[in-house]
Amino acid sequence: MPFLRVSVSKEVPETKKKELLKTWSSLIARQLGKPESYMMTLFSPSVPMTFGGSDAPSAFIEIKSIGALSSSNCTALTKNLCQSLEKELGIAPDRTYIEFTDVKAS
Repeated sequence: MPFLRVSVSKEVPETKKKELLKTWSSLIARQLGKPESYMMTLFSPSVPMTFGGSDAPSAFIEIKSIGALSSSNCTALTKNLCQSLEKELGIAPDRTYIEFTDVKAS
């Protein structure tokens, strides 16, 4: 089951939260070639955080999946998620940290 957790330091309206969760769920499932019915997403806005010693808007993203996290998939996911965060929330790609974890099936 793929899992996406996005934590951002900005406040986000309730309607926008649901929209982003659905967008990201579809994006991750499609890029990993996994059924979206197995996808889990979690979004935590308004999390106090610093990045590079600054409290400017930033994001921390965790992506976990059993298999499917190849170098090319990680590169594409990074690009697409950073573009989404910048477009939807105004968080610059250089203020985003992404952690990928390939989970063993056992």
